[in-house]
This record gives sequence, C-alpha cells and structure tokens, in this order.
Amino acid sequence: MSQAAIAAILLACCGLSLLLSLLFVALARRVAPRIGLVDRPGAAASHKSHRVPTPYGGGTAMCLAAGLPTVAALLLAHTLPPDALAALLGPDALALFGGLREKLAPGLCILAGAVALHVLGLIDDVRALGPGPKLLTMSAVALFVATFADVRIAEFLPAPLSILASAVWIMVVTNAFNFLDNMDGLSAGVAAICAFFLALCGLLAQQALVPALAALGCGAILGFLWFNFPPARIFMGDAGSLVIGYMVAVVAILTSYYDSGAGKAPFALAMPLAVLAVPLYDFLSVTLIRLRERRSPFRGDQRHFSHRLVQRGLSRRMAVLTIYLATAATGLAATLLPGAGLRESVTILAVVVMVLLIVAALESPVRGAA
Repeated sequence: MSQAAIAAILLACCGLSLLLSLLFVALARRVAPRIGLVDRPGAAASHKSHRVPTPYGGGTAMCLAAGLPTVAALLLAHTLPPDALAALLGPDALALFGGLREKLAPGLCILAGAVALHVLGLIDDVRALGPGPKLLTMSAVALFVATFADVRIAEFLPAPLSILASAVWIMVVTNAFNFLDNMDGLSAGVAAICAFFLALCGLLAQQALVPALAALGCGAILGFLWFNFPPARIFMGDAGSLVIGYMVAVVAILTSYYDSGAGKAPFALAMPLAVLAVPLYDFLSVTLIRLRERRSPFRGDQRHFSHRLVQRGLSRRMAVLTIYLATAATGLAATLLPGAGLRESVTILAVVVMVLLIVAALESPVRGAA
C-alpha cells in the first residue's frame, strides 16, 4: 500500500472519530449531570484546579468514538470475504482489512485492556479508590496485553524479561497521562500531539494498522478537547486519562521505528522516548518530588510543571499552550531520527534534552513561593 493511500486512510480514521467524539461528548454533557456523574471540588480537593462542579463523561465519549470504529473494522475484517471488502471499500482498504483479519485476537486483547482500565477509571471517578486497587488492575492489564497481544519491547531479551519491560513501560506511560490530567485541556492535548507524531512515524515506516489506531485516538481526543480546552465544560476523569495513556503506550510499542535490514544504526529506536519526553519528564519529576518529601507518589498536589508555570505568572491557558509547544518540539524532532546518522541523531537528542532543561528551569520553585 502506498504512503498516499495510508495517509488517506489515516485522515479518514481521524475525521470519523473526531465527528463521533463531538457528538458523544455533547451527549455526555447532558447525561452526566442527570446521573450524578459530576466532579464537585471541596475543601479536601486542594489539588484540583477548578472550583465549580463540572460533569464527567468525556472519557466514555472518547472511548466510544475511537472504540466503535475499531470494533466495526475488526468485525468487517472477520466476517466479510476479501472480494466483498474490495468491492465495498476498494483495493487499498482490502490490504488494511486483511491485516486486521490476521490481528483479530491481539486486537481484541488490546481492546479488552482498554475496557478494563475504563471501568477502573469510572469507578474511581464515582468513588475514589486507593492506589492499591488501581496499581493492581493496571499491572494485570499491562501483563495481559504484553503476554497475549504480543505488545512487547526489547524482544531480543528472554520472553519473561521482555514481557516485564513492556508491562513497566505501559504502566509508566499510563500513569504519566493520568498525572498530567491536572489542568483543563492538558493531558488530552498532549496525548493528541503524541498520537499525531506516533501516527506520522508509523506512516513514514509504511505501517497502516498501528497509525490508523493512533489516528482514531487522535481524532477522538481532539473532539473531546473542543469541550475541555480551558475553561473546561466537561472532564474525562480517570475513565479517560488511563485509557489514552494506555493506548499511547501500546501504539508506541507497536510502531515500527527501525528497519534492521537497512544497514543503518538503530538510533530511531529512541523515537518513542523523544515523542513522550515531556509527559515522562513530568511523571518522573513529580514522583521524585513526592518521594523526597516522604509522600505517596499517587497523592495529588499542585507541584506539576503546569502549576509551576502558573506560579510564574502565566494564565492556565498559556501554561497549557506552552506545554503543547514543548511536546510538539520533541515530537517534531523525533520524526527526523529514522535514517539519521550519528551526528544528526546526537543533534536531535540534544534538542530534546534542551527542551527538557527549559522545562526544568520553568518548573523550578519561584523564590518566596510556598
């Protein structure tokens, strides 16, 4: 399949999930208050940035917007014969659905993991769970998809070590986006940017299925972001942040970055780290701050990069846009890694590091601030 055909499919996937997301999020804004699915900040919720009751439901809307087309595509690939698919959708789509037919079992496993995390998030949004049940469920999901969906990194290692490394990666990225959901539009916008660059990386590698999944996620997130950009009119809650983090982690593993037969050094394997540099930095820095202060890493506070920017005098909207730009800068640099030589790769990674150093400088405490 040509890159032009893959690009057309990606645009169609993104557009479809975007339209569905706009519809479902608008519906969720009406339904959520009627069933009591509302975030009501109180005196005990000092880590939250909003002060007025705001409906949840954005996470469910996003999951439906990306999940329904995925399930429909899997069913079509499994039930319709190739001739019927070619007549219905054209020869280019036939190649895509042929791949889906082969990946039916892993695809269902990945979707099952997303559903499990969505249910976990819904329960936590209604009645806050402690870190124990959440970590246990996330660990089980990560190990499940690494084992049964073959979502693995470092496949040169023995299978148990590869599965463990993959599960750790999935848990870290999932929690990174959950932690990043601390300001209106922040986690969703960063996830959309990361999904876009991961889809672009897959397109450059002439993949189709994995970037299509990223494109569906990107469109669903953008539809939600229309209602969530500051000031937010709806929240996604853990029901959304856990799922988008999980899907970004899975797509990052499944995307092809390096062709071992091309005879080039494998610098492109650093692409997912570059694309996700900003959310990973926020997660690691906040975790270290909390551990240093002998507090639970999973107890919310206002010590994130976004909060530091607000303390520096930026509005919440400008703080979010600044983090968008930092994420886009590292993601754009990452797309240059395939085919880059040693000098180019060192330059690209140096740019990513410098962006993170700017983040660190902006995140440093304001003199005299609490």
